Amino acid sequence: MARQGLASFPRQGLASFLRDRREALRPADVGLPRGARRRTPGLRREEVAARANMSAEYYARLEQARGPRPSAPVLDGVAGALRLTRAERAHLFQLAGVALPAPAGPPRRVRPYVASLLERMPETAAIVTAASYDVIAWNPLAEALLGGLRDRPNLARRRFLPGEQALTTGHEEFGEIAVARLRAAADRYPGDQALAALLAELRSSSAEFTAIWDTHPVRVPGHRTKTVFHPQAGPLRVHCDVLTVPDDDQQVVFLTAAPGSPSARGLRQLAVGSVAGGGQ
Repeated sequence: MARQGLASFPRQGLASFLRDRREALRPADVGLPRGARRRTPGLRREEVAARANMSAEYYARLEQARGPRPSAPVLDGVAGALRLTRAERAHLFQLAGVALPAPAGPPRRVRPYVASLLERMPETAAIVTAASYDVIAWNPLAEALLGGLRDRPNLARRRFLPGEQALTTGHEEFGEIAVARLRAAADRYPGDQALAALLAELRSSSAEFTAIWDTHPVRVPGHRTKTVFHPQAGPLRVHCDVLTVPDDDQQVVFLTAAPGSPSARGLRQLAVGSVAGGGQ
């Protein structure tokens, strides 16, 4: 009978995956000099081990399919050392047969390339939302259209709390979408205190939120249409389309109007005004 931890998981698959990811990394990717006599592609094993805070011998045994089943902290160290994406990290844990630990909380920082994307569409209002429905980035037109994003960044609070609600149609549909996403976030990030506080606030302050929550809604992002009643531009019929950023559990929401429509002209006027006013 094989000893527990030595042959009870597919060590060859784990070893192959580690070698592939190590050899794909360049020293410059992790801030190391290339060196004049580097004979192997990618990083050396001892370099990965040092970055993962483990002995070079232990890491070598993992790559040679000789090591015991690694623990979750060991796998996290290796994932960080090899700069694995969220999906690659999940695959690493799966190969090792180890349960993936719940993340501490939803990422609330925007990658630079996503933030840059917002600025390339001056006549499109664009925001980035975390899994908690906090708006964590936006362009000037989004601020002009929605208003107060810095002071009132959470879209779920805007939807459900008295005095926070924006003047839009399509609230019923968005209410189910918001609750479905927050329910999923609560499952993924059970230890996030900010998210727990948000959910407690919504449940205690909104009977509607609680009623929707108790129905266990399941909704996915997609194309929606709503009317925003802007205090200066009047009613604006806008299309909402969502681009997901899976690695960060974030969504980029684009709000546009049909070309040539009165709403498109209204958005264009807001865009001009936002540029003149200096944006956010």
